[in-house]
Amino acid sequence: MLARMPLPRAACLLLAALLSAACAAPRPLAGAEAELQALADTVRGTVGVYVRDLTTGDEVAIRADEPFPTASLIKAPILGALLAKVDRGELDYHADLTYTKDRLYPGEDLLGSFADGQKLALSKLAMLMITTSDNTASLWCQELAGTGTAINDWLAGHGFAVTRVNSRTPGREAERARWGWGVTTPREMADFLAKARAGALGSPALCDELQRRLACVYWDDEALSALPPDAGALSKQGAIDRSRSEVMLVRGERGDYVFCVITKEQQDASWGRDNEGFVLLRAVSAALWRRFAPGRPFAPPPGRERF
Repeated sequence: MLARMPLPRAACLLLAALLSAACAAPRPLAGAEAELQALADTVRGTVGVYVRDLTTGDEVAIRADEPFPTASLIKAPILGALLAKVDRGELDYHADLTYTKDRLYPGEDLLGSFADGQKLALSKLAMLMITTSDNTASLWCQELAGTGTAINDWLAGHGFAVTRVNSRTPGREAERARWGWGVTTPREMADFLAKARAGALGSPALCDELQRRLACVYWDDEALSALPPDAGALSKQGAIDRSRSEVMLVRGERGDYVFCVITKEQQDASWGRDNEGFVLLRAVSAALWRRFAPGRPFAPPPGRERF
C-alpha cells in the first residue's frame, strides 16, 4: 500500500482559504422563511411563496407546489410558446397583422382604441401582451401560438407539470371554471423566469427576446415598486378579484434571486392600493431586497403613490 503523501504547506493554506470563503459566503435567505411566513399570515386567504437564491440554490417554499390561479401570469408562457413558433420560422415576428373590432375583449385594453382594420406588427402585439398586460392582445397571441393546447404541450415539453392555459382550450373547461385563464404553482412560475435567464426555454435568441419583453413592464405599482428604479428585474403581474400575484427575477447585490407570490381565496377583493394581496407583494419584495442588497437600502420616496 502506498503511503499517503502530505500536502505541501501552500496547498493546505489554499484549501483552508477556499473552505473558509465558502463558509463565509453570504446566505441572504438564512432565516427568511419565518419572516416571509409572518408576512403571508397577514392575508386572509391562502398564500403561496417561492424564493430561490440563484447563486447558492437556497430556497424558501411556502405552499410552493400547490396550484393557484395565474390570472395574467399566464401571459409569460403564452409569449414563450409564441416565440418558439417565430424561432421555428412558422411566424414572422415583424409581419403586420390586421386588427378587427370583433377581437376586443371587454376592459381597458389599448387595442380597444385601434380602428377596425388597423395594422400592427406581431412584435408590437407581443409587447402589448406583456408590457401593458392587454387581454385582447394576449388572446390573439394565444391563438397565434397555436391555441392553449399547443402552449400546454410546449410547457410540458419544458418540464412544467402544473402550469397550463385553461381559457379557450378544449378539454380544460373544468379547470377554467375553477382557476380562470390559467393555473400554476409559485415554484413553477419562478422556474419559468429562472429557465429564461439560464437559456433553457429554447434557443439563445428566443430566451434573449423573452427576457427583454419581461424587463419592460408598465404595471410597477407593487413588487417592482419596492426596488430602486435602476435595479434590473424581469417580472409579470396578475390580479383577479380574490387573487393577487407577481413573479420577479432580480439582480441583487449578493447575486440574482427569483421569487413568486400568489394568493387565492382572498377575503379582501378590493382593488385599492391597500388590498391585502397588493400590500403583501410589496412587503415580500422589500424584505428580499433588504436581504440581497443590504448595501443599497431603498424605500419608495414620499408621494410615490401619486404616480
